[in-house]
Amino acid sequence: MTKEEVFSFPSADGRTTVHAVRWTPEDGKYRAVLQITHGMVEYIERYRAFAEFLNDNGFLVVGHDHIGHGESVVSKDEWGFFAEHPSDTVVADMHTLREITRKEHPGVPYFMLGHSMGSYMLRKYLAIHGEGLTGAIIMGTGCIPDNTTKLAMFIAKLQAAFFGWHHRSKLLQKLSYDKYYHQFDLTGKDASNSWLTKDEEIVKTYYADPKCTFVFTVNAYMGLFEAVLFDNQKENIEAVPKSLPLFFVSGAMDPVGGCGSGVKKVYNKFDAAGKEDITWKLYDNDRHEILNETDRDVVYHDIRAWMNVHLA
Repeated sequence: MTKEEVFSFPSADGRTTVHAVRWTPEDGKYRAVLQITHGMVEYIERYRAFAEFLNDNGFLVVGHDHIGHGESVVSKDEWGFFAEHPSDTVVADMHTLREITRKEHPGVPYFMLGHSMGSYMLRKYLAIHGEGLTGAIIMGTGCIPDNTTKLAMFIAKLQAAFFGWHHRSKLLQKLSYDKYYHQFDLTGKDASNSWLTKDEEIVKTYYADPKCTFVFTVNAYMGLFEAVLFDNQKENIEAVPKSLPLFFVSGAMDPVGGCGSGVKKVYNKFDAAGKEDITWKLYDNDRHEILNETDRDVVYHDIRAWMNVHLA
């Protein structure tokens, strides 16, 4: 059983109140903390079932809505907009939540998990604030060539110059879907062939939810591109603590990870940087949201088992 608590804290943008959730085992007993960083165009409550599973297995779970997502907005007009310094602000908010949680639960082993866009933000976070963590789970990530990312950033700046940073860019949205996406439905019209998951009910719920269907602004795309470019630099990979345990997990048919090829490239970059404890796993036939896949029980248990090993 689970005790769910909603709380808030001020964003590093200086204007937004960040919505956060804490899931605690009902008996109050836990061995470690997991902080979840969600993906683009979603919100933290989508991870409730996973949090409840971990509560039943002795973990306290926390997470927050990024600014521009869910309840972390001044108004719904701000959905899809980050801040003047987008990726830096997102990473700063992640650290604020970690500091709040660490002070409330001092000395408790601390894991972090980032999914999709959250995986790119977490990879940047680990290069800046990675010390002191027990381990990190990088979920649904990918590897984008620098030239591609720089071109996308140029287009974002150009659109911002003409239309402003709040412009909702369907051009950038379209350009974000490379060849790996083309085999899937990206609209929700064909739930059986969605890029998200093979679970059709989850697909239908996702596309019926206003918190999951807004279009990113140029500003938010710039924040994502900033993190993607940062993550790909050798010196930033080397800045991640050498001994920090890392678990790369993804669907083998996840287009964000190039259907596995991008995940392998990221793993190899970390391996070449001399990281001492890195593991990766691709789930056969799974798509982007492996925590919502038809075999999610396997994913849940694998993540729990990996954390348990690093608590031993």
